[in-house]
Amino acid sequence: MFPWFGTLKAEGNVAALQAESLFQSFIDEKNRLYYRVAGAWYSLFELYRWMDIEQENIEILESYKRQVTSKYRNGKGGMVDVLRVDNMINESLTSLEILEEKEKPLLTAFNNLLNRDAGEPVNVEGELSVDLSDPGYSVADITAGNPALRSLELKIEAGKAGEEVARKRGLPGIGVGVDYVVTGERTGVTMDENGKDILMPMVSVTIPLWRKKYNAAIRSAQLLTESNALKKEEYTNFLETEYETLISSITREEHLVRLYGEQIENTEISVKLLLEAYSGSGKEFEEVLRMQQQLLQYRKMRYSALARYHTLLNKMNYITAKEY
Repeated sequence: MFPWFGTLKAEGNVAALQAESLFQSFIDEKNRLYYRVAGAWYSLFELYRWMDIEQENIEILESYKRQVTSKYRNGKGGMVDVLRVDNMINESLTSLEILEEKEKPLLTAFNNLLNRDAGEPVNVEGELSVDLSDPGYSVADITAGNPALRSLELKIEAGKAGEEVARKRGLPGIGVGVDYVVTGERTGVTMDENGKDILMPMVSVTIPLWRKKYNAAIRSAQLLTESNALKKEEYTNFLETEYETLISSITREEHLVRLYGEQIENTEISVKLLLEAYSGSGKEFEEVLRMQQQLLQYRKMRYSALARYHTLLNKMNYITAKEY
C-alpha cells in the first residue's frame, strides 16, 4: 500500500522537526547544567574567601591581644581592652566553625553535579574581578540563540507539518501487488498451460470513509500548534523580563563591588591611624576594634558581591546561549 502523494515526505518533515526540537532541548539542558555547576562553584568561592578572612581576622585580633596585654601589664591600658579582644576572638572562632559546617553540603552539591565523590576537594584558587567593559548583551540574543525558545519554534513548525500529514492521510491510498497461486497439473485433461502457476498483478484503491477521525487529527494538530505558539510567546516575555532584571542586578553588584573596595581602603587607613594613636596614648582601643570589625564586614560583603556578580553574568550567558 502506498499513501497519497507527498504523505511520506510530510511525515518525514514532522519527524525531522521533532528530532531537532529534542536536540535543542538537550542543548538547553546542557547549558543549564553548566550554569548550575558555575553557580555552585561561586558559592564555594565565597565560602572559602569568608573562611580566609575570618582566619586572618583571628590572627590580627591575637596580635591586638598581645599588644593590649602588654600595655595592661605596663599600667598603660585597662583589663577591659583585653576582655574585649577575647570576646571578638571567640566570635570569630565561632563564625569560622559555622562556615566550616557549611563546606560539606556545598562540596556535595558541586561534586554531585559532576558525578564525582561527594568529598572530593574543589580548586577555588585565584581571584574574581569585575569587567566594566560592555559585555555586548542584547534582547536580540535571546530570541536569536536561546535553545529552549528555538525548541518551541520547531514544535510549532512540526505542528503545522503534522496538520498537513493529517490532511493527506484522509486522501485515498493506492495498493499495488501480485497474487501468485501454485497449481498442480491435472491428469486426463488436455488444455493449454495445464499445471502452470497463476501470476496475477493487482491494483487497489482505499477510500477513507470515516471523515471525523481525520478531521479530529487535523484539529488536534492545529490546537497543538496554537498551544506551542502561546508557550513561545509566554517564554519570550519571561526571558525579556529576566534579561532586564539581570542587567539591573549586574549593574547593582558592579556598584557594590566598587563601593566595598573603596570602603576597605578607607577603613584600612582608619585602622592604621587608630592603632598609631592607641600605641601612643593607650586610649580608644574600643574604636580600633569597631573599625576592625567594620573592615571584616566590608571584605566579606565585597566577596559576596563578587560571587553574586559572576553568578548573574553566568545566568545571562545561559539565557542568551553564550558559548561555555
